[in-house]
Amino acid sequence: MKYVLILGGSSDIGLKVISIFLKMNWSVTAHYFKNKKRLVFLQKKNKNLNLIKSDFSKINSLNINKIVKKKFHANYDSIINLVGYIDNKSFKNTNLKSILSSLMINALIPTFIIRNIINLKLKKKWGRIVNCTTIGIKFGGGEFSYNYNLAKHCLEFIPNKFKFWAKNNVLINNIRIGHTKTKIHKRMKKPLKGNKRIKLIPMNRMAEASEIANYIVYLASDKNSYMTGQTVSISGGE
Repeated sequence: MKYVLILGGSSDIGLKVISIFLKMNWSVTAHYFKNKKRLVFLQKKNKNLNLIKSDFSKINSLNINKIVKKKFHANYDSIINLVGYIDNKSFKNTNLKSILSSLMINALIPTFIIRNIINLKLKKKWGRIVNCTTIGIKFGGGEFSYNYNLAKHCLEFIPNKFKFWAKNNVLINNIRIGHTKTKIHKRMKKPLKGNKRIKLIPMNRMAEASEIANYIVYLASDKNSYMTGQTVSISGGE
């Protein structure tokens, strides 16, 4: 049996990813902060789903080592970072506290968790890591998602830098997620609505959460045997 850790597991896409891995008979550990009910519902149906609650906004340089070692210490075969925190700050209205908070939650803490586990994966000579970023990086994103896009852009540095892990069969990639039917867009301040946003997508529709989940699972499982160091856009052609 293989083991996967999903950070941000209670998101719409996260739930789809969890369901697929459970059907593949993987042991799934899902990190969450809110939306526990959605995960508990799945857990009642499958004993291979474990839950970890952690509020990344409460983690800082003083306690990060202790928390990561206590909660994220297992020898996971795959790690998927789906954390998505949007503070609805525009560039002109943001401040240092907001920028640092977004960087910590969306990029630095997930990266630290990966760093804490990676040596076990290199020794085992098998591992898959997928960081989920956003298509907003490509064209600047929305007015009120500056900090979110900045943090996600930082994550895209990782695969290219650590491609040499491939010699130990540890493959790491990014997925730039396009406009998808999820609740995260409902939390955004002044998003482009309806047809205005759809017209930017060559396929003329939003993605379904299940479509994005399929690509994530491919890259995070043994189905992916050769791709590493890449950033792939799943965005309907944007």
